[in-house]
Amino acid sequence: MKLNNNSSYKAGGMARFRKACRLLHRDLSFFFAGMVLIYALSGIFMNHRNSINPNVTISRENMVIDKKLLKSKDNMTSDDVKAMLAPLDETKNFTQFYFPEASTMKVFLKGGSSLVVDINSGEAVYEKVRERFIIADMVKLHFNPGRWWTWFADAFAVCLIIITLTGLFMLKGRTGLMGRGGIELVIGILIPIIFLLM
Repeated sequence: MKLNNNSSYKAGGMARFRKACRLLHRDLSFFFAGMVLIYALSGIFMNHRNSINPNVTISRENMVIDKKLLKSKDNMTSDDVKAMLAPLDETKNFTQFYFPEASTMKVFLKGGSSLVVDINSGEAVYEKVRERFIIADMVKLHFNPGRWWTWFADAFAVCLIIITLTGLFMLKGRTGLMGRGGIELVIGILIPIIFLLM
């Protein structure tokens, strides 16, 4: 009878433990779902940052400047440059200009945009730089922009560990840690190890 009582007590204890794991796993997963999405999506963009800039989009437009506005290096003024920028609605973003060559003028705009003008022909290239909507902000969060966010990110990391560990004990039998789940756990651990050794 004692063995049966012990067995029942252990079974009941494991059942309560698994229930606690399910509850903790569920609540933390709901609470940090937004963080998981932010870190996952920004991580994908950072992995492909050589082909996709996660911070900005860059577009180029060829255009022709009115010849009335074209002047030589010595005669060009800020007002002349602003007149060139008016059709682009970039006048307020003008910062400075210079001539890398006698016949080429480059205009710098706030935010990284620019305009390169051939003052002989009037041909110009307008390079427009704009911050990526939402994605750029998520990438900033990935790099912990402030002390308070760092604390929150640390708490998130700790809770990810808890979510993972509670997930290991939620199921029993063939699908649990001693069955298929255990095999999947080992494979998931081996994959990064293999990449580290390559």
